[in-house]
Amino acid sequence: MGKIEAGRHKWRNTIGTRPRHSIGSVRTEGNRAVASRFSGAFFRAVLAMGVVATPSVVLPHVSVDTQQMVALAALFAGVLTFVEYNAEAPSLIEFRDAPPFNRVRMLMLFATVFAIATIERGRTDPNSLTEFFHAIGQLIGIAMDFPYSPVRLATLMLADSASLSQQEAVRDAAGIAYFTSLLALTLFVILLKAGLWPLRHRAFNVWINLPTFDPTGGDDVADRLERDGRINIALGFLLPFVIPFVVSLSSSGLNPLTLTSSQTLTWTMTAWSFLPASLFMRGIAMGRIADLIRDMRRAKERDSTDVPRASRVF
Repeated sequence: MGKIEAGRHKWRNTIGTRPRHSIGSVRTEGNRAVASRFSGAFFRAVLAMGVVATPSVVLPHVSVDTQQMVALAALFAGVLTFVEYNAEAPSLIEFRDAPPFNRVRMLMLFATVFAIATIERGRTDPNSLTEFFHAIGQLIGIAMDFPYSPVRLATLMLADSASLSQQEAVRDAAGIAYFTSLLALTLFVILLKAGLWPLRHRAFNVWINLPTFDPTGGDDVADRLERDGRINIALGFLLPFVIPFVVSLSSSGLNPLTLTSSQTLTWTMTAWSFLPASLFMRGIAMGRIADLIRDMRRAKERDSTDVPRASRVF
């Protein structure tokens, strides 16, 4: 009898501790997920702050007022990035859980800012690195400087009083910026065609990755995604041509001294190339998501038609 009672007590203790063990494991997994999300958000926030501060670090003779403004902008970018990536559901940043979409965009942004800032540094403090980037920018700028090209239109944003050296500075910066955006687009298309986006071992959540897109309103989700994707691609293609045209029509041209200032030129040419490339990538990504939704629907239809046939056989 003593052995039987001991066995009962052992069985009760085992049953009683199982829920506790399961709850403890769930809590541990939840804490790990929160810690991983927190560390990832913090790391991305540091990277965003570093990208914003890159021109001030690379360029020489930056004034104290400019450093303070850049520090404030970097802090704002870091806080926004941290909040978006640390939250369970973002509100502004798209494709948060669909790498490497945002990684390619961040790499493109950093490469553009660093390249233009390095070229601008060579104006006052030349060295082998600045000469290398200047040679590349000059070569690309000359190659892309043909009638009605985006680089030629970017140089036309300057006023008629711009000197030849100022036009060449804008041309070189526009050329290397546009070339970097084309390389980033090529890299993203290669990753997409290779099946690396979206990642196959991850489920794509439309609500999380497209927070500004409402999947419940309007027409079919796949059709709306495809339509919005085409609109983004069209805008991405037209913006490098439209922006200089609008600037030329709205005024007699930008002040050469203002535009060719190192900080202004770096961020102006970066925005001129980064925004259209981002729209282009967003359009391609939305088209890809629309295709995935259609593939899932066709797979479900095949499964629903195969189940009755299998039941008839058995």
